[in-house]
Amino acid sequence: MKFTKLKNISVIALGLISSSAFAQDKSTIENTSPFGDISQYRTWSIGINGGILNQSNILGFNQGGFEKLEHNFGYSLYVKNQISPSFGAKLQYLGGKVGGINENPNSNEVSQYETQAPWSAALSAEWLLGNTNWRFFNGIVKPYVSIGVGALNFKTKTKTDADGDFITQDAKTKIYVPADVGFKFAVTKGIHIDLGYQLNWVNQDFDGVRADQYKNDLFSYAHAGLEFSLGNPEKPALNNSNPVATLVNTMNMQYDELKKDRDELRAANESLKEELIGLYEDLADDDGDGVPNKYDKCPNTPQGTKVDGSGCPLPEMKHETKVIERVVTKEDKKIVDEAINNLEFDLGKATIRPTSHASLNKVAALLIEKNFSLKLAGHTDNTGSMQVNLKLSKDRAEAVKAYLVSKGANASRIEATGYGPNQPIADNSTAEGRQQNRRVEFSLF
Repeated sequence: MKFTKLKNISVIALGLISSSAFAQDKSTIENTSPFGDISQYRTWSIGINGGILNQSNILGFNQGGFEKLEHNFGYSLYVKNQISPSFGAKLQYLGGKVGGINENPNSNEVSQYETQAPWSAALSAEWLLGNTNWRFFNGIVKPYVSIGVGALNFKTKTKTDADGDFITQDAKTKIYVPADVGFKFAVTKGIHIDLGYQLNWVNQDFDGVRADQYKNDLFSYAHAGLEFSLGNPEKPALNNSNPVATLVNTMNMQYDELKKDRDELRAANESLKEELIGLYEDLADDDGDGVPNKYDKCPNTPQGTKVDGSGCPLPEMKHETKVIERVVTKEDKKIVDEAINNLEFDLGKATIRPTSHASLNKVAALLIEKNFSLKLAGHTDNTGSMQVNLKLSKDRAEAVKAYLVSKGANASRIEATGYGPNQPIADNSTAEGRQQNRRVEFSLF
């Protein structure tokens, strides 16, 4: 009857294991770092289990002649501190009854015994083997071994005649050594199912046989139970953590982030390259007359030919050229200053915004009316590479020249130069200073 009861308990435990396997929370190391403080984990846990106690053992020795086994219910409770992911120390209590029958005893030999163990206490070291392999990221199934030493209190009853009465011996407390092997299954971040097999060496007299026949006694405890992690449920349990896998996971995430940044930089570089190609095409001047192809109405003019703003040759002067003194008035300077202040380009481009056209039109009219010469000097801040800034400053100055020429100004009287970041007028370390340095200067003469 006792064996049937224990068999039913084992079936229920196995059913619990199989059903829980489908509800596992495999996320056991989130929000932790491989070199972080141990305070990011839960380190304390408690365990409770039940199982079968008898004098059988997988080693097959030291049974004291008691070949006919009695299967009795045993129970255990322990408190454990996880010192590292693979190593912990636990304080265990074990209780229950162990019994056996010797069917062929010699005269005066013990034919049957029953030993009741009301209490015990043992301190053991436990190793979780599943938390040391980087291939198992979450360590769901973890083999373990443990060994310890403690004190076992027991009271033994024996009889030498199968039909006789039991003789009760005095209660004793002896040193014993528990050794455990088994598997732990991670059900959630803080719960493990524990299946194990424990051998217990007791220092003499456990089965009532004289110490001169057997120096030590041995009994086993096959058990199933649960282990619960204590503390903040938001934290992962240290006995669920695989430090090598955590490190690999951290490095993989950092690699993915770097790869993403690299791809974004490549895409931005390609976009900038396309914009520069477009700028080059807009400002290309194949015949070298100072008028870009985009605005040149008379392409392929001979080299050195003087042209007007549309790129067409100017009529030859038949009369004697007179030297005319050109005086730049305050009103002239005011028109130029207004054009400088209103001049705006698209971000990172040499495209003049429409809001600047009105003031530039006034400058073009002034150049036509008074036949002034104009020097355009493009400048940038120090953001970006020197090569890009020199080209952008030159392109912007050329864009202003092209616009003025398109409005009738004489291209030969307009000089466009780019200085990049080489002539700052303000501190490039501030946003305001950089804004002042991004400019095109007009020098009228």
